[in-house]
Amino acid sequence: MHYRKFGNTDLTVSEIGFGAWAVGGGAMIGNTAIGWGDADDEESKKAIHRALDLGINFFDTADIYGLGHSEELLGAMLGNNKEVIIATKAGNVSRDNRFTVDYSKDHILKACDASLKRLRREVIDYYQLHTARLQHLQNEECIEAMMQLQQQGKIRYWGLSLNTFDPLPEAEYFLENNIGNGFQLVLSLLNQRSLPLLKIAGEKGYGVIARMALQFGLLTGKFDHQFSFSENDHRKNRITPEVVRTTNEALQPVWDLCEKYGMNKTQLSLSYVLSYPEVSTVIAGIRTTAHADANTTGLKRLDEADLNMIEQLGLTGLVPVMELIQSLG
Repeated sequence: MHYRKFGNTDLTVSEIGFGAWAVGGGAMIGNTAIGWGDADDEESKKAIHRALDLGINFFDTADIYGLGHSEELLGAMLGNNKEVIIATKAGNVSRDNRFTVDYSKDHILKACDASLKRLRREVIDYYQLHTARLQHLQNEECIEAMMQLQQQGKIRYWGLSLNTFDPLPEAEYFLENNIGNGFQLVLSLLNQRSLPLLKIAGEKGYGVIARMALQFGLLTGKFDHQFSFSENDHRKNRITPEVVRTTNEALQPVWDLCEKYGMNKTQLSLSYVLSYPEVSTVIAGIRTTAHADANTTGLKRLDEADLNMIEQLGLTGLVPVMELIQSLG
């Protein structure tokens, strides 16, 4: 395992992090799936142990994952482990059996206390506003809350998890006002919309967490054939046969690189994201020991010419694929 500095902070994070959304289980808010289907806690615990053995020291979760269960599981396994770095998020909530958001100062302060209790920790290493939008930031309550929590010593550093399809407005607000310590953003072979942000974020000392490098498993190749998702799996309406077909067709020039580098699709997808030095860590979803192994082996930096080819494809052939994915949410 290799490690990178998280921006200008004193955190040093593993290049591959543990994305802990899936271990939260198949939670539902009303008829809306907010998880990845049922999860086996014993298997999840084994996956966490395996991740530690492989050198993973960065674990990313949120209070909405499993409606708190993901945090509780990490707390039970890692609460007293001072060698690991835990990041969590607040702002997405379930109220009156529906999904909504709350970025009020009062809610963020209370949410942090609740997360600390579930995580069994005295301080959260990195606390994130969970996809707060520009109007929430301009209101300033959530920013005041984060600064207060940092002053109180309840969080070490804080930042913003950016919107999947339109990450720039909120990021620009942070950069223009010199607030926060990092960004979590979507970056993958498919979704390259955050690329304009990377260089300036790195230059200004922001840590960068890259999520969805495997696009919910779509970029691993395991959905090339028949597949189905349970009703409590959020991918049911997001990964359709049309999405699989159009993605594989558009990415064929990229998949041809697997032979050049001696990689499978998972390794190539993760290697692409890690080829950008501004990225501090890639949080791949892990809920089995097999996932932990698959996400941490055979990774290499891609050649500049191949990165340029992939970026050019992102501006051309991948545009209709991204439009299709965005239309499905």
